[in-house]
Amino acid sequence: MTMATRQEVLGLYRRIFRLARKWQAASGQMEDTIKEKQYILNEARTLFQKNKNLTDTDLIKQCINECTARIEIGLHYQIPYPRPIHLPPMGLTPLRGRGLRSQEKLRKFSKPIYLKSHDEVS
Repeated sequence: MTMATRQEVLGLYRRIFRLARKWQAASGQMEDTIKEKQYILNEARTLFQKNKNLTDTDLIKQCINECTARIEIGLHYQIPYPRPIHLPPMGLTPLRGRGLRSQEKLRKFSKPIYLKSHDEVS
């Protein structure tokens, strides 16, 4: 990992912890705020620990993009949880008649960047 990439990752980590410290739930309830702050901290720790040994530059950039997208979406919608996507089970048309394998592959490719690691951790 280059020094610039390392600084970018550490900056994102600090940004997440600052965000969690200042977070206010959209409902205004103190219990919701505490739960959401705890979720932000646990999710950040888990994902950063999981990815701390990555050496591939492309994977690191992908993780940085995912982190940035999740931060921006959380700030915009005032919810820390990833926004779900709604695809009908057989809603993507395969190029050829290969059945469920091609559907599975198409669903994987159509998943937004901010949900790439969500299914692995949660």
